[in-house]
Amino acid sequence: MAVACMVLVGPSTPSGDLFGRSLPAAAVRDVVPNRVMTWNICNPCDENNGGRAAEIATYAPQVVGMQEACVRDVEKIRDYLESLYGLVYHVEYGSVLRNRSRCGGWPWSPGGFGQAILSAAPMTDRVNVEYPNGGSEDRGYMAVTTKVGGQSVRVFNTHLAQRRQEEVRADQVGVLAKEVARHDRAIVLGDFNAVSDAPELTDMWAQAADADPQCQPSPTGTGTCETTTDWDSKFDYVFLRDIAPLNQGVHPSQYSDHHLVHADLDLT
Repeated sequence: MAVACMVLVGPSTPSGDLFGRSLPAAAVRDVVPNRVMTWNICNPCDENNGGRAAEIATYAPQVVGMQEACVRDVEKIRDYLESLYGLVYHVEYGSVLRNRSRCGGWPWSPGGFGQAILSAAPMTDRVNVEYPNGGSEDRGYMAVTTKVGGQSVRVFNTHLAQRRQEEVRADQVGVLAKEVARHDRAIVLGDFNAVSDAPELTDMWAQAADADPQCQPSPTGTGTCETTTDWDSKFDYVFLRDIAPLNQGVHPSQYSDHHLVHADLDLT
């Protein structure tokens, strides 16, 4: 009878497991208040929002910046984080496209595509800016004010133009860096589609440092930045303005061609 009920009701978790998804033994069970994460969750990729939620829950950051994010996917990820792992997040969106081919939905109500920020603390003063020149696809940045490590801080999340569009990215960084410079302290998360010594990142490096102190622009191209993509490039950054890093972790994921990048920070 129990087996029959399970067949009728179906799987009780998004992954299809009848008895839920297990986290690694070392996984935290509550958010880490001074931890932030950036992750390009990949679109189009095989959709597995339960798997994405499990990856985030393993490291349980206070703030998560996601790129290539569809609103419907983020809603499911957020729900799974709460229902399966007890991690409760607020969410804000920075959509720059409403595109059915990207995010599904009815033709007259396509899904929003762009950036999203999850935060365990409430967020205020959200802005969503589309870059004047998006390149081959509309791109932009979003920003919110929230708490990390118990301190109020401005958090940005961006996704720059795809590779081989260096001049476009330089223009986008100029727009972003000008806004970041207005804040005494800021955290800038995102997929910059450029390695650390790329000329288009010059304005960003002038305003902030990477959470990995060993990762810096190098004129000889011999920097020691840890790669963050499946093609062995450093594209994903946690930039810090007047905030000290404690440590950084980079973790490949089967659910995306970008790795999860998280950093623990000292905001005192």
